[in-house]
Amino acid sequence: MKCWLALAVISCWLSVHPLAAQMQPADSLRALLKTDARPDTTRVQRYQALSDLMVNDPPQVVALSKKALVLSQRLHYPKGEGSALISLGTAARGQNDFPLARRYAQQALAVFTRSRDLSGQARAYLQLSLIDEITGVNLVGALQMALQGLTYAERSGDRETQVYLQYTLGDIYIKLGNYTDALLMLQNTLKIGQKLDNKPVVGATLNLLGRTHRLLNHWPLATRYFRRAARLHRRIGDMGNATTDEINLAELYAHQKNYAQALAHGQSAYALVVANHDDYNLPSAKLALARAYLRLGQTDSALALAQYGFILSRRVSDKTGLADASDILAQAYARCGDFAQAYHYQSLWVSYQDSLAGAETQRKTSALRYGYELGKKQDQIALLTQGRLLQRQQLWGLLAGLVGTVLVVGLLGRNIYLKQRANRALGEKNDYIAHQRDDLDRALGELQATQSQLVQSEKMLALAALTAGVAHEIQNPLNFVNNFSEVGLELAAELAEETQKPTRDADYEASLLAEIKQNMLIINQHGTRAGDIVKGMLEHAHADKGQRQPLDLNKAVEEYLRLACHNLQAKNHDFILAHTLDLDPRLGLLSLVPQEIGRVLLNLFANAGYAVRQKAARLGPAYVPEVRVSTARQGQQVVLRVRDNGTGIPAAVIQKIFDPFFTTKPPGEGTGLGLWFSYDIITKSYGGTLTVATQEGEYTEFTVTLPAAISPAGTVEAPTPATGWLAAVSQD
Repeated sequence: MKCWLALAVISCWLSVHPLAAQMQPADSLRALLKTDARPDTTRVQRYQALSDLMVNDPPQVVALSKKALVLSQRLHYPKGEGSALISLGTAARGQNDFPLARRYAQQALAVFTRSRDLSGQARAYLQLSLIDEITGVNLVGALQMALQGLTYAERSGDRETQVYLQYTLGDIYIKLGNYTDALLMLQNTLKIGQKLDNKPVVGATLNLLGRTHRLLNHWPLATRYFRRAARLHRRIGDMGNATTDEINLAELYAHQKNYAQALAHGQSAYALVVANHDDYNLPSAKLALARAYLRLGQTDSALALAQYGFILSRRVSDKTGLADASDILAQAYARCGDFAQAYHYQSLWVSYQDSLAGAETQRKTSALRYGYELGKKQDQIALLTQGRLLQRQQLWGLLAGLVGTVLVVGLLGRNIYLKQRANRALGEKNDYIAHQRDDLDRALGELQATQSQLVQSEKMLALAALTAGVAHEIQNPLNFVNNFSEVGLELAAELAEETQKPTRDADYEASLLAEIKQNMLIINQHGTRAGDIVKGMLEHAHADKGQRQPLDLNKAVEEYLRLACHNLQAKNHDFILAHTLDLDPRLGLLSLVPQEIGRVLLNLFANAGYAVRQKAARLGPAYVPEVRVSTARQGQQVVLRVRDNGTGIPAAVIQKIFDPFFTTKPPGEGTGLGLWFSYDIITKSYGGTLTVATQEGEYTEFTVTLPAAISPAGTVEAPTPATGWLAAVSQD
């Protein structure tokens, strides 16, 4: 997928200075530099403006920028000095001299930092971020530099630099595989670019949004963004990028096996290449047409175009183009029966793929490092939080010790005083004792009030942490709902406009309706997730705890396991789950709240069913899914075990599974509340334990221990759960 316009747009903008809005023609600037030789800041600005006009002549840009740099240093003009260094860095980066470009950018950052120029610092950080991004060696460093620059741009109110930094961040997130943050960042970039009426940025952002949705296999959205980018670039006369958009559309339709549309867009791209003498896009246009002809069975045309595309790609050392051309030629020669040539180009394709795989491995390594750095920062935050809690506990301990010491000293003093008074006046003893009793009652009341305040304070801290977690979990689905609803409104408006045309395009209207439907599905998915989170929290906060009563745990296990299996098979008709029960008849009746223990059982059984279903989907008929449930009486405890032979739990997340909102399920399939509710019920309501043992890819076993206090004799049947209950509690 071609996307070359972003760096070109940013590179051109980086070298633009405040005088650019009033730039004069190059001849006029040269004449002014000759006639007015005064060494002042105006001359610096004229050097910079002339270098901006000579952007296609790198030697001239370097010469003019160096003159501006020397004069700015003589005049102690930091703004001109920093801008000249940025221009020199941009020129060095354009010639692939990245060490020199980095040195110039660091010098510019030092100059802007000394002069406290926040906007200049933002531009310098953008330059450093682009250097790391282009080389691809340190994408984490590029991300850090862009985020730092964004902070300075926002503080200075420099909206132009802000929009370019946000665009760069979106591109970096894509390369790191973080498509969710990339979409949010690029949607924001698109809004700001439209407000600033910066059409090159809007076009580049539309292209990048198309790439992101293409990587997520969101075909209608990717097609829509590429079409919008193509229309915009044609409208502003940017035929090079319009050609790139047409090539992207041709490749996108080829991936969807719509070869007629792929051929149409390939022909459109080739026509633009010929009309504009576009040598850069010529190889890609040839190869897009060749692939379409190959799929349509026109082998001769495919061979001719692919051979030409191979020659052009080799001339510019484009490994991606060489790999595509080799693949097309291998398939075309195989269809013609020329297997020697087919084998030759297949071998070349393998070689080029191996070379490209090295770049992909480097990208994945950067993504892993990004994850590692993020995890390390989270660990540091956790350590700081623990340190603060420990300091708070130590403070309360010291205060308690001080209060105790004061009380002890006070009591000893009062006892001595009582003895002295008893020797003087035995008659006043009863009044004094009564007075002391009143004082002690009042002190006890104050201590109890203080204790209640401390308990309430701890509850409020826990509530604040839980509220922050709920807000964070709901924010992501709400962002998706807002973004895709905006896109839906645009699609509806476009559909209404299409219906008013004299000649209506039924296929285009159908594609718009399909895109609207997909947006509605995405909105529904994320809205349902937000609703599930709120529903689960309301249930936990307002659920009727009920009264404890004698309960036969074995019967409850049988009933809830049968309900869980029926629910699982109702959703997956071809899925068969084997379950084994090993129930201890010596268990007796336990004093439990049926609703609470039913909630725990359904959560454990639903999680086991989900795990074996996921493994069955991966392994196929060779795998036999099984869930084993056993109960046993061990002394003064009752032990319940739920074991499945499913996917297991990764060791890296085993410590987090009982945390609120933590889930290993994909977005939309779980809220991360089920196991947290279960753990809360078992440990706090009954003083029991809930533990887990697992081996990734082999099994997971949850163990519940409860006190074995036997209720009064009698027979109590396990309650029959409502059929809608399973969906409410299976939230992890």
